[in-house]
Amino acid sequence: MIHELRITGLGVIAEATCRFGSGFTAVTGETGAGKTMVVTGLGLLAGGRADPGLVRHGAEQAVVEGWFDAPPPAVADAVVEAGGLVDEDGLTAARIIASRARSVLGGRGVPTALLAEAVGQLLVIHGQHDQTRLAGRALGLLDAYAGPAVQALAARVAHAHGHARGLERELVALRTSAMQRARELDLLEYALTEIAAADPQPGEDRALAAEAQRLEHADLLHAAARTAREALTAEAEVDGSADVMALLAAARRALEAAAAHDEALAEHASALRSLMAQVAELAADLTRYAADVEADPARLAALQDRRAELGRLTRKYGPDVDAVLAWSADAAAKVADLAGADDRIERLDVELAAARAELAGLCARLHAHRVSAAERFASAVSAELSALAMPRARVAFAIELRPDPEGLVLPGHEDLGPIAVRATGADDVTLTLAANPGAPARPIAQAASGGELSRVMLAIQVVLAGADPVPTMVFDEVDAGVGGAAAIEVGRRLALLSRATQVIVVTHLPQVAAFADRQLVVTKGSDGVVTEASVREATGEDRVRELSRMLGGLAESQAAGAHARELLELAGQPEGSDPSGHQG
Repeated sequence: MIHELRITGLGVIAEATCRFGSGFTAVTGETGAGKTMVVTGLGLLAGGRADPGLVRHGAEQAVVEGWFDAPPPAVADAVVEAGGLVDEDGLTAARIIASRARSVLGGRGVPTALLAEAVGQLLVIHGQHDQTRLAGRALGLLDAYAGPAVQALAARVAHAHGHARGLERELVALRTSAMQRARELDLLEYALTEIAAADPQPGEDRALAAEAQRLEHADLLHAAARTAREALTAEAEVDGSADVMALLAAARRALEAAAAHDEALAEHASALRSLMAQVAELAADLTRYAADVEADPARLAALQDRRAELGRLTRKYGPDVDAVLAWSADAAAKVADLAGADDRIERLDVELAAARAELAGLCARLHAHRVSAAERFASAVSAELSALAMPRARVAFAIELRPDPEGLVLPGHEDLGPIAVRATGADDVTLTLAANPGAPARPIAQAASGGELSRVMLAIQVVLAGADPVPTMVFDEVDAGVGGAAAIEVGRRLALLSRATQVIVVTHLPQVAAFADRQLVVTKGSDGVVTEASVREATGEDRVRELSRMLGGLAESQAAGAHARELLELAGQPEGSDPSGHQG
């Protein structure tokens, strides 16, 4: 419910605070005093159009703020995700109209669409601009009246519809891409055959490149190894110098000859002996290397052919052989998927047929429940309208099954052929109204005035009695064209509805206001230059005077006062009481 509405700079209201309680609150006041601005303010909180013309003359901006109970989890999550705050005290919402409008939820600026979605789950306004919204809610209202079992069946229909649509999309995608898939499969299979024929091995291209490098420079490598080996140890001198081994031996002998006189020279001599052993080993390795390096034109030609074969693969499938092998593994997996697509299509065809059959059966069951509930619902609403000064009006829920060549054949309705099916089922539901006997039933958006529409909505909500819960309902013009005993019945039903939800009503009828648990009065004052409105809560004798004014225009009239007390007594409101239970 909404606890408080603060308005600043909106229309004729300079600044006002409306405090609402649970149950039924009536908003009253003289014509032109600004009662409509209260509904306008609530409408702005619910995401209504922010017209700059609403800003009070001379004010820089108009501000409307509302304080609500803690919202449902879905709303709270959306507010928190947007950066707003939802605490144990509830949720605040605001709308600011200046050069551009701004929307605020939980203290954080948000898109107006989010404000409308969030507050729309907390507050609903029924009034002269409500035709489109009511027409769009006909199916939801019918399901709410039909009860939890039908709502659960509707949820099953929505799930089954989503499942069937998913299968259809997958089938369309597979069949649409059949030619492309066949081309891709041929290309992949050709590539895999080519790679398999070459049979590349991991790292093979690098090994072949190294071997080819040796074979291409075999003579140079052989000469280098032989020269190095002869420089280390040779029979004859190289370039006129002794080989390394001979020089090392001469050095060792010189040190050994003098070592008797200094032990340090003995250690150096030992080091030279170790060095000579390493040189001898290195010379042996170079000898073997020179023997192994031989020119082999046949082997080199074979290597070049193999490298060319691998090069053709790396140009197509990857920068090296390892990348080619990785591509081949991925391609093989994709071939398996593509080759299995036809099998998948066959399985999907079977699954889709079963899903469509299940969906058709669920839609047929849901249709039968809705038709049955619609008759009871329309009868109950029509009975309520009789007491709301619309005694000859009749409402009905027109439920149609619309043919569609691509739809489903519903069990029990085979004669109609394929029927269009949506996530909400197969039913096109229209709320209709026949205002007088013999008059054709027309869609509610075309047949009802603003006041009649509010009364139809009131009758519907009374019949639903909480089955379609909205925390707060606001009625504007619900008493248009009503008076006398009918007005009393309007007030009585608003009071009945307020047992299940918070009800706020803008009214000019004392018979309606008398049934309210709380009465807010909008008054207009003027300092001779500027006219502005204010809002106060009327309790005790103040409320009696306000009802007297509404009855005869004379707040101090004793006769009107007596009549006002009579209305309060009729409505079950103790004479002179206030909403908190204190006597005035």
